[in-house]
Amino acid sequence: MKKFAALSLMLGLGSSAFAATTITIATVNNPDMVTMQKLTPEFEKAYPDIKVKWVVLPENELRQKITLDVASGAGTFDIATVGAYEVPIWSKNGWLEDLSALFSKNADIAKDYELSDVLEPVRKGLSYNGKLHALPFYAESSMTFYRKDLFQAAGLKMPVKPTWTQIERFAKALHKPEKGQYGICLRGLPGWGENMAVFGTVMNTYGARWFDMNWNPQLNSPAMKRALTFYSGLIKKYGPPGVTSNGFTENLTLFSQGKCGMWIDATVAAGFVTDPAQSKVVNSVGFANSPTGPGTPKGSNWLWIWSLAIPKSTTHENEAFKFITWATSKDYIALVAKEKGNWGAVPPGTRNSTYANANYQKAAGAFANIVLDSIKRADPTNATKDPVPYTGVQFVGIPEFQALGTQVGQYLAGVLSGQMTVDQALKQSQAAAEKVSKDGGYQK
Repeated sequence: MKKFAALSLMLGLGSSAFAATTITIATVNNPDMVTMQKLTPEFEKAYPDIKVKWVVLPENELRQKITLDVASGAGTFDIATVGAYEVPIWSKNGWLEDLSALFSKNADIAKDYELSDVLEPVRKGLSYNGKLHALPFYAESSMTFYRKDLFQAAGLKMPVKPTWTQIERFAKALHKPEKGQYGICLRGLPGWGENMAVFGTVMNTYGARWFDMNWNPQLNSPAMKRALTFYSGLIKKYGPPGVTSNGFTENLTLFSQGKCGMWIDATVAAGFVTDPAQSKVVNSVGFANSPTGPGTPKGSNWLWIWSLAIPKSTTHENEAFKFITWATSKDYIALVAKEKGNWGAVPPGTRNSTYANANYQKAAGAFANIVLDSIKRADPTNATKDPVPYTGVQFVGIPEFQALGTQVGQYLAGVLSGQMTVDQALKQSQAAAEKVSKDGGYQK
């Protein structure tokens, strides 16, 4: 290195001639991504010719900025954090690099990365027309969290695979609001990624669907009415007050503080509720599968993947590829475990090797297998009782769903707050879906 520097001076070359390439990464401000940002010096140590600049934003703002930048080809970001909803849509639009091709060009990286180690449903969820367009940072499904101590005191036993009917019975028995203890905590905060994520699985298991095979909306169907009546009734009877303000984060806090007898939500929360630094119920939390309904066991648990993708507009494709393969590798997972001093804190849901690791099983054994099975069982191509023309478990894989899902989520919140009846909410939801179907040219 000293000889190289001396040679540079002899040749009269300024240091700028050898300046490192800077790549800009846009990501969401959740704990796992914050950890990735903190570990960036390790990447820069391995690749001294690459510097990393971070743009960290709240989820809604992140989506808006990245979508605008990538769609316009502005090239502000070399790496974008995207979800399972965006990847197929953006790939179809030609906005994302084909990572299958980049792996083919980089045999050494491909060998070390071991793409076959990535869980098959996760790989499929990040592919379009058989080509991979993003790499998974962490993946999740949904599951049931419950208080073993409260169940034992009430003489109840949680099945490994509960039904929503059983969940309602348990919620009634555990609901003691005078003690600050609520039977169940569920999302009421409106949004396609908030209350509609959980309610989307309830819809599926009650035999409901968003559209039929001809893209005719089905939001005022008898099955949908049963699902909405059940979900809203369950929360209003046995949930905490102010439920329309409660999303994932708020319910995580409530459960961790011992306020909820049960909670159905994202599997990624398992690592948080078993962390003594974040949870007061570490020794009493139990885990079960996401509930099924009376219509079908299909679509009872979702599949979501936070992933790293390379926009077509980047001018630093090779450098970006090196980073995303580093940040989603087996070595990175081991690095997080070392940094945190806890294998249970590593990014979950992406690799078979993580779940085969004895250290991970020791740290996360109470929930690891349920999480793995849930992710493997989730099938975005077959999540409803009757056939549908779209993919997605808790969402519809069309660009218009962000607006439609959030609109329907607002109607659901209206029912929960008592401002709307179930029939009124369904009527307005149906009208909103009809507009999307017609304006989007989906109906034949």
